[in-house]
Amino acid sequence: MKRRQFLNAATAMAAGGAVLAASADAQPITDPAAIGPQPFGFEHVAAVAAERATRVYQQPISQLVGSFANLNYDQYRGIRFRRDRDPLGAGGAFGMDLLSPGMIFYEPVQISIIRNGIARHLAFDPSMLEFDSRYFPDGPDLNNVGDMGWSGFRIRTTLNRPDVMDEFLVFQGASYFRAVARGTLYGLSARGLAIKTGSPDGEEFPLFTDFWIEQPQPGDAFVRIYAVLDSRSVAGAFEFVVHPGATTMVETRMALFPRVDLRETGLAPLTSMFWFSPASRRVVDDYRPACHDSDGLQMHTGAGQALWRGLMSPRQLQISSFVDNNPRGFGLVQRARDFETYQDAEAMYHLRPSTWIEPVGDWGEGEVRLVEIPVENEFNDNIVSYWLPKEPITRGQRHEYRYRMGFSALPPDDMPVARVRQVRSGRSINVETTRSFIIDYELPMFTDELPQIQVKASAGEIVHAYLKRLPDQRALRLAFEFAPGRAQLADLQAVLTDAEGRALSETWLTRWTA
Repeated sequence: MKRRQFLNAATAMAAGGAVLAASADAQPITDPAAIGPQPFGFEHVAAVAAERATRVYQQPISQLVGSFANLNYDQYRGIRFRRDRDPLGAGGAFGMDLLSPGMIFYEPVQISIIRNGIARHLAFDPSMLEFDSRYFPDGPDLNNVGDMGWSGFRIRTTLNRPDVMDEFLVFQGASYFRAVARGTLYGLSARGLAIKTGSPDGEEFPLFTDFWIEQPQPGDAFVRIYAVLDSRSVAGAFEFVVHPGATTMVETRMALFPRVDLRETGLAPLTSMFWFSPASRRVVDDYRPACHDSDGLQMHTGAGQALWRGLMSPRQLQISSFVDNNPRGFGLVQRARDFETYQDAEAMYHLRPSTWIEPVGDWGEGEVRLVEIPVENEFNDNIVSYWLPKEPITRGQRHEYRYRMGFSALPPDDMPVARVRQVRSGRSINVETTRSFIIDYELPMFTDELPQIQVKASAGEIVHAYLKRLPDQRALRLAFEFAPGRAQLADLQAVLTDAEGRALSETWLTRWTA
């Protein structure tokens, strides 16, 4: 699965290189004296981003030479950071590894450590790296490598065992980063911004170009990270306060300084992989019942409605929009958390984390957007979700947003309705052109009296909907058939209500295509 993650990064970096234009010289600012004498903080980073936005964007690229040039996958993994060179020092609650340039990682990242309010730059130093003799039998060639810059970093702490410093957070590649919680493995990714995702004009991939990591103080249970994001359309300042644990919480603050009016720019974007499940299998010849990092988009709307949109791998690009005003939360979730669902002892998909986005403050009108891209294997992320504001993010102004991002097995269960546990779909036995849908809800939410069924389709016809209790499985099963007729596309939804029409379950949503 590290190979798959590497390929995901390769796809993002290759795409980024295709759309980012270089035209003027722009040097990163890492000296805090250049932006003020006060102790280093968010406003220093915002000043760097605001100044950067006044220039024409130039994509930073390093010339890879010596042992860092022409690396294959295994050779790159054979370069490791020396733990005795930890920039955060030994014996603290957190450790840090700097990540080597090489192969697809050719954009230099400037990294600094903040101690006592002063930022000190960590220049690229190959003596801080170990080179596996299996891939470098003659030793590393470090002649004339110069300062190529680091490609990113990862942070460690005692997450699962008191005697092991586990990696729980990594920033590497474009504006991508990943985090894990206790008992989970790396899966989906977060990003700084999503610009023109799914657009026919091509996606723009911003880069985190500069990082400042604050030295944690004794007793701190968090690490504070500042970053500058830059791209052709926008520069931005970010602050991440990361609390690892059973839920790894990332408190996020960002200030954006657009170079142009941003009309298709997603906030708090998440990227994941969905290939198939019992609800969306199509023509898949695989021993596993399911293969995905996330199985649904969960949303809590500003009006108090709970939505669950099952993911799919469509035959053509699909974009779905869920209009809202001041959303309470949304995220990509891996709900199926037992090994039997996947039967994959290598990938361990049942241990992939879910990520929940909780806006802080008034985000106003907009939509949660879901982009689903066709795939034929599990090696590329094909699912993107984000918040798209209704109004453009205008140039010439500072735009600030805050949100909390929780990585955990499952997001908080704070809505008093039954959740969708599992969905299955397949061709109906009696009528070849009709599809059967099976939705299992958690049983404890319901009394002896069965709830009302509300099932709708934007096209076609819903046939023979009924409920059945599954007491041994502690589930309530909703089954129905969908007859599309001549429709080529239809949005389906189902919810269970009481006699007065109040929702007793999430509203389940999906999109059917011919």
